[in-house]
Amino acid sequence: MSWTSTERYRIRPAPGGLALVQELLNTRAVPPYGEDVLADEDGGGRWLRDVTSAWAEEQGWPDPTGEPRTGDLERVRALRERLASLMTGEAEQVGAPTDVSLRPGLDEEGRVALIPVGSPGEWLEAAVWAQVLLAQTDGTWQRLKLCREPACRSAFYDRSRNNSGVWHDVRRCGNAANLRASRARRRQQAAEGPAGE
Repeated sequence: MSWTSTERYRIRPAPGGLALVQELLNTRAVPPYGEDVLADEDGGGRWLRDVTSAWAEEQGWPDPTGEPRTGDLERVRALRERLASLMTGEAEQVGAPTDVSLRPGLDEEGRVALIPVGSPGEWLEAAVWAQVLLAQTDGTWQRLKLCREPACRSAFYDRSRNNSGVWHDVRRCGNAANLRASRARRRQQAAEGPAGE
């Protein structure tokens, strides 16, 4: 399956269903990688149809019901922001349940699967929350991270042995952060004056 929003950052997709979550998070606009994929009805609707249809096919599930409806893109953009706040630890506790539908089903191997239903926006939200739950259960959720570089914040899967990665691209984002830190230290040293004064 092609994850176009994630691939534009030159990032390897996360394993399994976390790739779907990562793909949604990476629809944000981050120069120089590209514009917000969900910014307008045409482009956002096309992305929503493509990603839900491809994921349904890959999982062997029924497609979402119909074309994207009014409000589907707004729903998906809100989900993207909620996921980002969840990943940074800034999410508010849920007071009311999210209005999504998941139906139990069996896959080819006889395992229970949670199958999303509804319009493309509802379907994607249900599928994403199901994947987050599964990733939290199997311990892979903490490996999906947002790049620490404030100008980037792309979602990447940390494949380091000790889960210590903080940048999606060490050469690009890591170097930018290290350069800023170095300049700040030099400014601090200049402000303090030469040693011994």
